[in-house]
Amino acid sequence: MPKVLCVELTSDQEHEVRERLRARDLTPGTRLRLERIRLMGRGLTVPEVADLIECNDVTVRGAVHRFTARGFDALTDAPRPGRPASVTREDREALAALLDESARQGRTWTAAALCDWLAEERGVRVSAAWLTELLHRDGFRWKRTRDTLRHKADPVLQQAARAQLEDLRLCGWTCTRA
Repeated sequence: MPKVLCVELTSDQEHEVRERLRARDLTPGTRLRLERIRLMGRGLTVPEVADLIECNDVTVRGAVHRFTARGFDALTDAPRPGRPASVTREDREALAALLDESARQGRTWTAAALCDWLAEERGVRVSAAWLTELLHRDGFRWKRTRDTLRHKADPVLQQAARAQLEDLRLCGWTCTRA
């Protein structure tokens, strides 16, 4: 049977837990670990905390051991492996402002043209496929534009063509569409 774990927080530590939980940029994993410590500090047992937070007892015990060994800093998420993001939040906000302004002006952009704009204006190189993914994540949606010459058509020529079609219908010709 595992030994009974308890966490006794001083008033300063309780205050620090509350302050850290109020932070807006707190990751979900860090928030859950802080909540586990906060509840353990209130005298709840490991199974009670696990039941409240809907996780395993082992997870609660891991958070307690991390906290007792290294303090609050041990509860934060470890750095993620891999290359840092090439397109920062500021770059995405500038891109969103550009797209919003372009929409008001009626200008359309291709993903490749947006990549060129990012390279020229922000010094960021990114592929069109990845930029498309980032735009989808930010809530941008689009449709493929249609190539049409309908707006350039001459109304007089259109009327003449309609009259010619009407003459063909009078001769027994019918339109067969699938």
